[in-house]
Formats: sequence, structure tokens, C-alpha cells
Amino acid sequence: MSQWQNISLWMDQLGESLSPRAALQADIHADVAIIGAGYTGLWTAYYLKRQAPHLRIVILESEIAGFGASGRNGGWLMGGLMGEDRLLAGQPNSARQAAYRLLHDIPDEVARVLKREQITCDYRKAGALYCAARYPEQLSSLRAHLADLRAEGLDEADYRWLTPFDLGKQLQLANAYGAIYTPHCATIQPAKLVRGLAGCVTTMGVELYEQSQVIDWQTGQVRTANGSVHADWIVPAVEGYAASLPPLGKHQLPVQSLLVATEPLPKEVWADIGLERGQAFSEYSRQITYGQRSADNRLVFGARGGYRFGGKLRSNFALNEAERELRRYLFSELFPQLKDVRITHAWGGNLAMARRFRPHMLVDRRNKIALAGGYGGEGVGASNLSGRTLADLILNQPSELTQQPWVLDEQHVSHLARWEPEPLRWLGYNAVMHSFAHEDRVLSNPHSAPWRRRMAMNLANCMQGLMN
Repeated sequence: MSQWQNISLWMDQLGESLSPRAALQADIHADVAIIGAGYTGLWTAYYLKRQAPHLRIVILESEIAGFGASGRNGGWLMGGLMGEDRLLAGQPNSARQAAYRLLHDIPDEVARVLKREQITCDYRKAGALYCAARYPEQLSSLRAHLADLRAEGLDEADYRWLTPFDLGKQLQLANAYGAIYTPHCATIQPAKLVRGLAGCVTTMGVELYEQSQVIDWQTGQVRTANGSVHADWIVPAVEGYAASLPPLGKHQLPVQSLLVATEPLPKEVWADIGLERGQAFSEYSRQITYGQRSADNRLVFGARGGYRFGGKLRSNFALNEAERELRRYLFSELFPQLKDVRITHAWGGNLAMARRFRPHMLVDRRNKIALAGGYGGEGVGASNLSGRTLADLILNQPSELTQQPWVLDEQHVSHLARWEPEPLRWLGYNAVMHSFAHEDRVLSNPHSAPWRRRMAMNLANCMQGLMN
């Protein structure tokens, strides 16, 4: 029990035994076999059962529901998809606006399910704040981002500029230059959602086998050490664990994101900081920082981690001192009053990064495989969209969901970009990350010479361009 309880703050808060469900011990037949009991697998099972209750659906999970990123993430339920602007480029304006409405509705769709199925997960839809705070260059970058959003036809109802004074009404930062506010985001307790979904789908008749690691999969069959599932459809819903199921690892690079949580903070401290409605916040730098105020008044704060040679998954997420202190440094820059606060939890997880930062949802009708992934750390919301989309694809029900540009069929699999072979991917990824870290060090130093600041930004821009 303790090894699963210690996965994250979220799993530690559950207050349940976390006893695994029975493992697969036989050869069985099903209509749909899903690999992985994370958000993507559970949402797919849920929407399939809603539309076709007669289907026999089997989920195979190597550990327990919530063991992967679904039980470890930062709790942002975003109404969007990574790289959505690039994915929608070239679409008619009417199609783009319809797609944005679909994306922005994701948090509300999840809320509808939570209400219908009586799942409690500390859901609070108070939006997200993208803040320019630690150095002035963030202000110009954030303004340019807002201009891009306006060019997409998104107005103040979707993304609104906040002056430092306006931002201060929601969040007090040490050196705020301004922020973009969007209402299209909620915060949740991730483990409560994934465990609630698991209980929900099993009540609906889905068979969930835990501690049943898949050792081989092919068209029509999935095998574990002690049994197999012969199924009409196979859904590999493994996201950050794609490297463990060839050939999926060619398209999804496993990277890590690392988080810390403080002890519960007194109400007078939160009165100084804000976030009283449960807003999410991010400091607008390439460090990919993100945070929220948990329901029990902790600061939960994360930043992107790294990549291991050969796409090797990280299994030990006991953060070392340097990893913990980097995150302390980053949140202390924003909230100096917290520089000595006690950190009670530190953890991380594997997530999947698609080549060119383009998530995908794919159906291969010839081999009867449906999959989704490459969410880039934004999978809490994207997985709900994927579950609905994969359900429609499997049931061969054309819909607004299945007509989006991120949905591919077997004729367009070539559009799914592959990562370069090693050592190129390791060298490339780490070169990009080092340029980002260098930029951050230079720009966060107020004494850096203007030419050095420009050089650091130009290098980071160039390196980021290589990834797109």
C-alpha cells in the first residue's frame, strides 16, 4: 500500500487502502481491450459504455489505476490542446472557431460527468493566470502571445490582459508586469478523478484488471504474463509509457515533470498571495512552471524535468536536493514569503512529448487500433477529448470530434512525425533544455548586459524552432 500512497501528494490524500483489483489470470475475449488505466483509457471506456452498453470492455493496468501521470500531475484541467494554433493553421475561420469552442468546453464537459456520476475531485473552475513576473522580457513575450491569440479570433471572453493592478486582485506576485487570464481552465485533485473514474467504469460493467502488465500486443490480441485478451479493438492508452510498447516510442518521447507541495499555509499567508477561488497560475518562461492552491491550502508547484537516453522511463521519483531546491527557488522568486516554508511532498511522473509538439488521436480500421497521446503535459483535459473522440472512432460514428485536424486515420499515419534515433534525440532534447535554462539564468539576473540577454533569447528561440 505505502509504495502507491507515496506516489504523490494526491495519492497520499486519498485515505483509501489502494488495494489492487484482481490481476488477469486467464485467456478471455472482449470487444475492446484497453492498455492502461489512466485518464485516456478510463475516459475511452466511459464514453464507449455510455454509447454502447453491450460492449465487453477490458482494461489492463500494470500497477493500479492512477499509478502513472493521471495520479501525479499538477491538477490543471485545461480547455485546450498543446499546439492547437499550429494544428488548426490553414483551416477556414468557421472551422477554427468551432474547434476552439470544442476545446474550451472540455472543463465543462468534465464537470457534467462529475455531476452525473457523483465523482468528487475538488473541481474548481476559476481559470488560469499566465504571468510575466521574474524579468521584463516576459512582458513582451506574453504580449506577443496575446496578439497571436487575437489573430486566431479569440477575444476578451477567452483571453484577457491583466495589468499588474488587475492581476493583484487575484494573485500577488513579487514583481508582476502583467498577465493573461483565461476562464477555460479548472483545477482538480488528480488522484480523486482517476480513482473515481475507475470506480465509475467498473460499476458500468467494464472489467479492470490491475497488476497486469502487458508484455506483448498485436492486432487482435494483448498478452500479460498470466493471461491474454483477444479483442476486436485494441486501445494502447499508455502516453508517457509508450516506450515500453514498441513501436509507439518512435512517436512519443517520455520526459519527466517534477513537483513539490508545501505544508498547508495559514489563511493570513493566502490572504497575501490570493488564488482564493482555486485559479491555476504559471510564470511565463520556458521553464514550464505551473502551480495551484490545493483544497487543503498547500502551494503545489512544478516545473519540467528532463529526458533520459534511449527514452528510458524514470521509476524513482524521490526528488534529489537539487531538484527540490530548483522548484523552491522558482516559487520563492514569485512568493518571497515562502522561501523557508516546509516542503512536505516531492514527486514526479513520466509524460509523452510528440515530435513537433503535436498531440494526436488515431484510428487504424484495417488493424482495429485506436490510440491517442503526445499531450505534452496537458493531458488532464486532452485525455477527456481523446476518450470521446476514440469512442466515436471505434463505433464508426462521424462527429465534430472525429473531423478535427489532430485526428488521423490509417491513410494519414505518415503525418505522425517520428523522433530521431539516438543519440540524436538525446543530444537535441538536452541542447534545447540547456538553452532554455541558460536563457532563464541570464534573464533573471538584472545585471546581465543587454547584448547577453539578446543572445540568450535568440539562442533559445533558435533551439525551440528545431523542435517544431
